[in-house]
Amino acid sequence: MLSYVMRRIVYGALILLGVNLATFVLFFTVNTPDDMARLNLGGKRITQEAIERWKEERAYDKPLYFNAQAQGTAQLTDTIFWDRSVSLFALKFGRADSESAGDIGAEVATRMKVSLQMALPLFVLQVIASTAFALLLVMLRGTRLDVWGVVACVVMLSISSLFYIIVGQFLFSRVLKLAPISGYAPGLDAVKFLVLPILLSLVARLGGEARLYRAMFLEEIGKDYVRTARAKGLSEAVVLYRHVLRNALIPIITSAGSYLPYVFLGSLVFESFFGLPGLGAYVIEAIGKQDFAIVRTMVFLGSLLYIATYVLIDIAYTWADPRVRLS
Repeated sequence: MLSYVMRRIVYGALILLGVNLATFVLFFTVNTPDDMARLNLGGKRITQEAIERWKEERAYDKPLYFNAQAQGTAQLTDTIFWDRSVSLFALKFGRADSESAGDIGAEVATRMKVSLQMALPLFVLQVIASTAFALLLVMLRGTRLDVWGVVACVVMLSISSLFYIIVGQFLFSRVLKLAPISGYAPGLDAVKFLVLPILLSLVARLGGEARLYRAMFLEEIGKDYVRTARAKGLSEAVVLYRHVLRNALIPIITSAGSYLPYVFLGSLVFESFFGLPGLGAYVIEAIGKQDFAIVRTMVFLGSLLYIATYVLIDIAYTWADPRVRLS
């Protein structure tokens, strides 16, 4: 398994390099450093001296890919591509483009804590609630409760998350006064600001996840090992929780694991609407300011997390099913 994991890491590094290169080429094909300076300095009536000073402060005054004026390895390292793209692999994110933003690495470290405070409880609750609801529907299969449960799942997954946010803020914040409408406070005071977005995000994702898990459980129920377990006299609850759930772990791991990058990167929509200073809101602010340094950094981190997540998912398969061999 070790050789397989190492091979996947090598493949992932090549993919990450390709994504990073494509992102860099895309950004600097659309906008030159002079264009970026004008965007951040406030328009076209900016002196060339101010543009040059802005570029020098952010190391955009160097050649893009190759520095013919330098000597030796500095021809490659003393370039914008090395400073702003290759350095990301060492987790050196540099300075943001906009005047109001500072060091990207420090900002990411600070905001990631806020995103984790919301996303980690949401991830755990989502897996538990979706699995339990799906198992309940399977236990009640063929009844009216099962039919209405499926209808509820379809309705929940058909409604936009924006609807849940607007209705939830109006009902629980303005009418019932149970939670703040937006904002954030450090420490234990953060709980009152996080409860509402966590619950609304859970409801927004519950329908799709529960319906998917229900379909997987129903597929497992028709297999021979389930009939054998019933023939031994085991109750339906024991059959579902001890046998069906265990054999359906692989698709559950795949579905739940695909959400892991969002645990670290935060939710763009919910953090923005609830005023949470997490990574999701950080990306929205960077897009609004056209801060390409932050956007490139978040694209790199997103790619890195996705690659790492799917390596972990493959390893988790061997734990869930001993028949799986990584080779």
